[in-house]
Amino acid sequence: MNGPSLPDIPAPASWRIALPHTAAAVPVARALVRTALAELEHAADSDTAELLTAELVANAVEHTAGDGPIELVVELLPTGCQVEVHDPDPAPPGDLTVPDPACEPDPWQEHGRGLLLIRTLSSSCGHRPTGSGKAVWFRLPVVPRQRRRV
Repeated sequence: MNGPSLPDIPAPASWRIALPHTAAAVPVARALVRTALAELEHAADSDTAELLTAELVANAVEHTAGDGPIELVVELLPTGCQVEVHDPDPAPPGDLTVPDPACEPDPWQEHGRGLLLIRTLSSSCGHRPTGSGKAVWFRLPVVPRQRRRV
């Protein structure tokens, strides 16, 4: 081989799981994300990933009709992680990517801050159509070891 060698960069790993269309899906999704991020030496912030995953899954359960499963996809990348939640509703999720100032969350209400959290805490987020509905996603960057809890 001529020239310098490239560093060993592990291939992306991914997990895909069907979840029930019930509130029971939220703790299962959190556990999967926690387990997936524990696999990496330089992982994204697990607490933030769990929180944002819980928001996406709870939104899919609450705001999509039917009882068909939703799907969680976790992809570990050299630069961090991407989490997607697939649901059967093709309608885009509210103000995920472009905040609507007229729809600010009411600080006295229990609901209404999930998309704000995802926009604020992720490095990027969005949604895309799928053959059976849509996928809503977020990305988190790698967190250096000295900034992570041990």
